[in-house]
Amino acid sequence: MSTETSSNYDETNQFKQELEQELKLVHLKIESDDKPKANCFITKCVNDWIDEAKCRPIPKMLFSELWFENELCILFSDTNLGKSILSLQIANSISKGIYIDGFKLEIAPRIVLYFDFELSDKQLEKRYSNNYQDHYVFNKNLLRAEINPEQEIPSNFKSFEDFLCFSIEQSVIKDDIKILIIDNITYLKNDTEKAKDALPLMKQLNALKKKYSLSILVLAHSPKRDSSKPITKNDLSGSKMLMNFCDSCFAIGESHQEKGSRYLKQIKQRNTEHIYDTQNVIICKIENLSNFLQFSFVGFESELDHLKEFTPKDADERLKEVLEMKKKNMPNTEIAKILGVSEGTIRNILKDKN
Repeated sequence: MSTETSSNYDETNQFKQELEQELKLVHLKIESDDKPKANCFITKCVNDWIDEAKCRPIPKMLFSELWFENELCILFSDTNLGKSILSLQIANSISKGIYIDGFKLEIAPRIVLYFDFELSDKQLEKRYSNNYQDHYVFNKNLLRAEINPEQEIPSNFKSFEDFLCFSIEQSVIKDDIKILIIDNITYLKNDTEKAKDALPLMKQLNALKKKYSLSILVLAHSPKRDSSKPITKNDLSGSKMLMNFCDSCFAIGESHQEKGSRYLKQIKQRNTEHIYDTQNVIICKIENLSNFLQFSFVGFESELDHLKEFTPKDADERLKEVLEMKKKNMPNTEIAKILGVSEGTIRNILKDKN
C-alpha cells in the first residue's frame, strides 16, 4: 500500500471514529431529554400560592389557641402529670362538638381516633367509672386503638416502628379519620431523645398530616427537670428536631401551690400570637366528677407563682445526689441530665462545695 493510500485510510478511520462518537453523544442527549426530571420543589408565583390558599378554609380551634385544625401539635410534660387525662378529655370534647369549660372549640362533632399505647382497657374502665360501676358513656365518634400483641411484624417491614406508622395510615384510610391523638410518641420510635430518630418520625407524621389533611396531637415526655424554673422548649425530649417539625406545642406543669393543681403553657404557635406564656399560664385542677377524670379550668396566673421554691434543704439534698453520682465517676453532663439542670449548675454546686 502506498504512503498516500495509507494516509487516506487513516484519515477515513479517524473520521468514522469521530462520527460514531458524535452519534453516541447525540443518542445519550436524546435519552436524557426523554427521562422525566425529578424535582423535590413546587415553584409558583407567591400570588398563586395565596390564591390557592384562599380556597381552603381558615383553621379552626380544637383546644383554644393551643391546637388548631391541620396542625401537628405536641403536648409534653413530666410523668404522672395528666397528659393522658387531658388528651382524652380533648378527644371527648371534639367527638361531641362540645367545648371544655374555659376553653374554645370551633368545629362541629368529628370522628377522633385515639391511639392508646399507655393504658389497658381495664385501667381505662377504672378511670371513667365509679369503682367499675356507673360508667361514663363516650360518643360513638371517639374511636380507640391499641397494639395487637398477637400481630407479628410482616417480613417486608424493616422495623416495628415502620409497621406501626404504616398501620396508622391504614387506620386513617379505613375510617376516613381527620383527627388523630397519639399517646405517646415513645412507641413510634425507640429513642426520641436522639435527633437521628426524631427527624424521620416527625417527617412521617408531617407527611401523613399533609397527605390526608389531618390534625394530629402527639403526647411526649420531658426528662426530669428543675421544677423551680419555668418550662421551655428545651424541656422536651429530643427538643430540637421535634420542635422544628411541629406546628404548635404546649406543656403541662405541676403547680406547687396545691396538690392536684396543674398549669398549661404555650411553647410554640404558628396560627396565633403567643398568648399563654410565663406571665399568663392556664391554671387547672385534676378532678374526678362522678365518673369522668378531667382537667377543670380555674383561671390565669403567672407561672412564677406556681414554681417550686428552692430551699436550703433542697440545696443540701441536691449536693448529696451530685456527690453520690461523682463517686460513681459519672460525667457532669450525665448528672445534669438526671437532675434536670444545666451542666453549669453542676459545676457551680461542686465549686461551692470546695
